[in-house]
Amino acid sequence: MVGLGKIGLPLAVQYASKGLTVTGCDIDERLVGDVNEGRCPIVGEEGLEERLAAVQAAGRLRATTDTAAAVASSEVVVIIVPVGVDEDHRPGLSALDAAAEAVARGLRPGALVVLESTVPVGTTRRRLGRALEEGSSLRAGADFCLAFSPERVYSGRVFRDLQTYAKVVGGIDEVSTQRAAAFYGRVLDAEVLPVRDAETAEFAKLAETTYRDVNIALANELALCADAYGIDVAEAIAAANSQPYSHIHQPGVGVGGHCIPVNPYLLMHGPVAEVSDSSSLRLAAASRQINDAMARYGVERLEAALGSLQGSTVLILGLSYRPNVKEAAHSSALLLAAELRGRGARALVHDPLFSPAEIASLGLEPAGELPPPRIDAIIVQALHDAYRDLDLGSFAGCRALLDGRNALERQRVEAAGMKYLGIGR
Repeated sequence: MVGLGKIGLPLAVQYASKGLTVTGCDIDERLVGDVNEGRCPIVGEEGLEERLAAVQAAGRLRATTDTAAAVASSEVVVIIVPVGVDEDHRPGLSALDAAAEAVARGLRPGALVVLESTVPVGTTRRRLGRALEEGSSLRAGADFCLAFSPERVYSGRVFRDLQTYAKVVGGIDEVSTQRAAAFYGRVLDAEVLPVRDAETAEFAKLAETTYRDVNIALANELALCADAYGIDVAEAIAAANSQPYSHIHQPGVGVGGHCIPVNPYLLMHGPVAEVSDSSSLRLAAASRQINDAMARYGVERLEAALGSLQGSTVLILGLSYRPNVKEAAHSSALLLAAELRGRGARALVHDPLFSPAEIASLGLEPAGELPPPRIDAIIVQALHDAYRDLDLGSFAGCRALLDGRNALERQRVEAAGMKYLGIGR
């Protein structure tokens, strides 16, 4: 298992729990040490601590920083390392390239290599396959099998999702597809869904996450319209979705995480960008712009309610991109803080899952203990369970609350003496 992050380690534990002997590889020496000593390095992943301890005690999982040596003693190699985008939204594949180089040094004839990192279409065959061939002197499809199978799980509920969602598998040839499907059939309890080739599997992952981004962008545009008409968009969407062909998502102050804000760009910057004009993906591009602009829209609503943000102090509740998960990748809190600072406001960020030092490391100002001495407004960015019973009346002098996830009751906010602002409400 190459990559022991928030998804890779649970996968390694899953495979080991099915009776396989698993070696987890990572460049983080501390993480490797934790795994070998039976300490769970990931917080908040349901069932991981207990399962990790069980497979460790059974001697079925160990970790190492020597990827090449681990690959040399393995029949199956699964790669799941970070792939993101840079400031220009171009794919960042350096971690995958480094993993490919290490895997190639230990690759042996007859092995099966499966990539699970989300990547642009064609990456498995063209980039990973070529790197493995060049570094090992073996031929993909002849000397070793190569396939792509996208991860389709959420942090915090990986083991549940592995039992629920079909496992899509596509190889660079028929034998690779069959080998990969047989492997996943052995280690998972969910349906295994073979597709024609690796490119189809890569495209399927990008399609499903781009669909969600486009759907959220539609919900956000409907929220803007609802605000203009004086309509509660939450009520309207619920009514629309009572029709079985309507599946409108929910609006908010932005979309975060490793997948939805990133994968549309991986689709846009794949081979299609080389063979057609950009208009072929204009809906995906527009959706990214709409969703990233929602933080500005929310702050503008707050500014209008207060008259001005200049010299004000605003508390952002929730650094995580979604409730109850310690993950700040592409969090809307970052965009909200930037918009507030651009209007002369002081932006404080609070999150019970992050230490003040972790918040500050992202260029944000930690709020410290709640409530802060004085704030003018609150923005709910991620409604953690810890916030649900928050005494809003304790925030003396706070004049307005922007419910960025439409998760609070208006009456509760107004009873605390604050003006309630929602997204499309």
